[in-house]
Amino acid sequence: MNNVIAQQIADQGGVEAWLHAQQHKSLLRFLTCGSVDDGKSTLIGRLLHDTRQIYEDQLSSLHNDSKRHGTQGEKLDLALLVDGLQAEREQGITIDVAYRYFSTEKRKFIIADTPGHEQYTRNMATGASTCDLAILLIDARKGVLDQTRRHSFISTLLGIKHLVVAINKMDLVDYKQETFEQIKQDYLDFAQQLPEDLDIRFVPLSALEGENVATPSAAMNWYSGPTLLDVLETVEVQRVVEQQPMRFPVQYVNRPNLDFRGYAGTLASGTVRVGQRVKVLPSGVESAIARIVTFDGDLQQAAAGEALTLVLKDEIDISRGDLLVDADATLKAVQGASIDVVWMAEQPLTPGQSYDVKIAGKKTRARIESIQHQVEINSLTQREVESLPLNGIGLVDVTFDEPMVLDAYQQNPVTGGMIFIDR
Repeated sequence: MNNVIAQQIADQGGVEAWLHAQQHKSLLRFLTCGSVDDGKSTLIGRLLHDTRQIYEDQLSSLHNDSKRHGTQGEKLDLALLVDGLQAEREQGITIDVAYRYFSTEKRKFIIADTPGHEQYTRNMATGASTCDLAILLIDARKGVLDQTRRHSFISTLLGIKHLVVAINKMDLVDYKQETFEQIKQDYLDFAQQLPEDLDIRFVPLSALEGENVATPSAAMNWYSGPTLLDVLETVEVQRVVEQQPMRFPVQYVNRPNLDFRGYAGTLASGTVRVGQRVKVLPSGVESAIARIVTFDGDLQQAAAGEALTLVLKDEIDISRGDLLVDADATLKAVQGASIDVVWMAEQPLTPGQSYDVKIAGKKTRARIESIQHQVEINSLTQREVESLPLNGIGLVDVTFDEPMVLDAYQQNPVTGGMIFIDR
């Protein structure tokens, strides 16, 4: 236990009170992304260090590791707090997606540190798929690069509405305001091609020196905006699934005895209440909610994100992969769809291929009918291609072996997102 947590427990009046307070803090999931060597891992290390989330033994190990693997001379190499793989430390880069957790008095955070190298773009897309906010790091000496554009586009494609453009290494350009303003304008020119409903903020900082990360920078007194931590603590995230209609993918049928039959899963969107009329898709059979069972007992109502077992008033045929929706929902099963694809396999995606696809709890086969276009990341223009290569992003037409129930991904990532599996 570090000194900060010990003091918080004392201030709260004991461990139980402190745990209760932690459980009721809001949670922000965010990722750091951008081009290689822009300082993503160093920034996360600085956040952990300046919010005093590092234990004494970790700090001691960091001093030793900095001497052996560090890239900052006599200074602490804060990136080593995050870069855990031996290959990462030897090369001084991030390869895998590294997750870190920390909290302040205002909020809890889950950070995904994603790779900057182009060949690891698929890892970055994986990290972005569960996040509410993206920190796009830009090296003040280099400006907006291809990977900056690529990661911006992938972040918005995966439904992230909040972008923080962190212009890092300001210490290496003498903290010049002109450099910050020029990069800001360059990014805004590019961002005109992104969705219009984005919340984009700009913060000049130095992760290595700790300027504008958790405390205001004396070296950049021309900047009067919030620090990066201030932005993270105060940004208001509206999770789209809370505003969407009820969707409950059945993960498995729970029959512990002859007297109980429930359908277990996580409520993907909306709310569900006892007595509510629901419809099973794709069959279309209707019933009503008799009970909402949870680990902590029965509920009268539940919201998106809660793990539940639903008991219906009628004995009807429901299997894993079926979807429960409100009885008035007009959603229908489809035999095919046009899908935005981020391709993550070494072998290119070509028409005529068949794959297993997994959507929520449902698994079936799909055939690639055609590739409408690939997105050219630098200009966000579209071009015709015969196949989609590794890290390629494009619009693909597929047909399914059986009818599938889909939402638009921007409205519901659970019932609108799928993975291709090559068996």
